[in-house]
Amino acid sequence: AVFCSATFEYRNCFRYRHVLHYDARHRFAPGISTAKGKQVIAIVAPSIMGQYSEKMETIFEAIREIGFHDVLEVADGAMETTRREAEELKEKLEEGQPFMTTSCCPSYIELVNKHIKDMKPYVSTTGSPMYYTARMAKEKYPESLVVFIGPCVAKRSEARRDEAVDYVMTFEEINAIFDGLSIDMTPKNNESFHCSAPKEGKGFGMSGGVIGAVKAQNLIPDLKALQVSNLNKKNIGLLRAFSKGKAPVNFIEVMACEGGCVTGPSAHVDAATGSKLFKQAMEKFSVVKESEK
Repeated sequence: AVFCSATFEYRNCFRYRHVLHYDARHRFAPGISTAKGKQVIAIVAPSIMGQYSEKMETIFEAIREIGFHDVLEVADGAMETTRREAEELKEKLEEGQPFMTTSCCPSYIELVNKHIKDMKPYVSTTGSPMYYTARMAKEKYPESLVVFIGPCVAKRSEARRDEAVDYVMTFEEINAIFDGLSIDMTPKNNESFHCSAPKEGKGFGMSGGVIGAVKAQNLIPDLKALQVSNLNKKNIGLLRAFSKGKAPVNFIEVMACEGGCVTGPSAHVDAATGSKLFKQAMEKFSVVKESEK
């Protein structure tokens, strides 16, 4: 198994939803803000923008209403991934390596480790956005518990290897808790969140986002890139061919889910709706120029 989100779907399971609603009311939410006597911090994947039509600040307020002490954007960690990955790519190409692939999709990493081992030398060693955001949370709240919230089942596998991530929840689970606690998305007059992560970081939620963010670093002017989105038989064969050391480009973005994280199966909306909402949300943000960072 490669913990591939693309092959796992439980959003329509009545029993699953019923149990989550019960847990939301009676076990999970009442004690989350003081779990083990610690503050509980939610770090939320950029693809949350594909789950609701409301603005991010309203969504984050709803998440905090569950009982989280604070809610942070994983898009901020994505910017650290971008900076480091761009620098790593530049260094590898200068050393003569023909290409490098991304490393932020845990299903892809499992695939490489178990089935395409020849690809290992070409996979970036840069941490994922979850990795860096969790450390930002621990730095800000040293004694906290960090909960990653996203559309990906495979993140649970990644979290087992990351001491900074304590728990992983899916969008489906969070939405079930909203239902169980009757939390709605009505904008509050006292909203205190300012979701100011750069557009490039937010773009990690959809295929092409990593490529766009790395290109925006302007470290490699003639960068040639390729998206591999959906780990189906054809694309796995393509990656296996690239693992022999030859590729038509020098940067390959790999995501297990077709269209990127926003179409992950652990969402509470269908893939088409998620993609549409995400694109609409992205249109509201402007790209931050390098000179303005």
